[in-house]
Amino acid sequence: MSDPFARLIPEARAFLSELADNNARDWFTAQKQRYESQLKAPATLLLDQVAQDIGPGTTTKLFRPHRDVRFSKDKTPYHTHLHMLWTLPGSPRQPVALFFGIAPDYVSLGGGIMGFDKPVLADWRAAVDGPYGAEVQKLLDGYRAEGFRIGEPELKRVAPPYAKDHPQADLLRRKGLAVWRDLPDTSFDAPLTALRDTRASLQPLFERLQQVA
Repeated sequence: MSDPFARLIPEARAFLSELADNNARDWFTAQKQRYESQLKAPATLLLDQVAQDIGPGTTTKLFRPHRDVRFSKDKTPYHTHLHMLWTLPGSPRQPVALFFGIAPDYVSLGGGIMGFDKPVLADWRAAVDGPYGAEVQKLLDGYRAEGFRIGEPELKRVAPPYAKDHPQADLLRRKGLAVWRDLPDTSFDAPLTALRDTRASLQPLFERLQQVA
């Protein structure tokens, strides 16, 4: 069975490539109907479908194309990517999210918590100091072996009171945790399938993060 969103990635990348070359309000206004029909409408349906898969309590977000240029030297008015996310139920304080992004030079899927809130960060570090830390590290090692990528820790040093040579120093130096995979072009015609597969792969990590969030 073909993916009902098979055209989303090719059409979005074509639009965003043209936008990158014509990043101006006049161009976008003239192309707005195309944006609405080829990007926004199918992306909204994709958000709804995946939210239905995940279950009650899931919330969704489609990021706006407009850039906030008030404090930026770059005054181009539009983002040249299409980003969306699903926040998963099950976290009392800070939700875990599933991410999907399309741009002219990448198509990425991932999940986790981009930045821990202060109380969640404290509980994350306390948990990582115990057996939980080894469990999470084992998961991350497995994801790397499967081709997922994980960014470098945000901190150069382990924050006190934890030892600088702590066995889970990598995790203690993190202020958030997200795992990503790049979608190969052979799968561009199956974004729904890719999202379902990615969510299933990351479910063990989501459950670990929900223990502290």
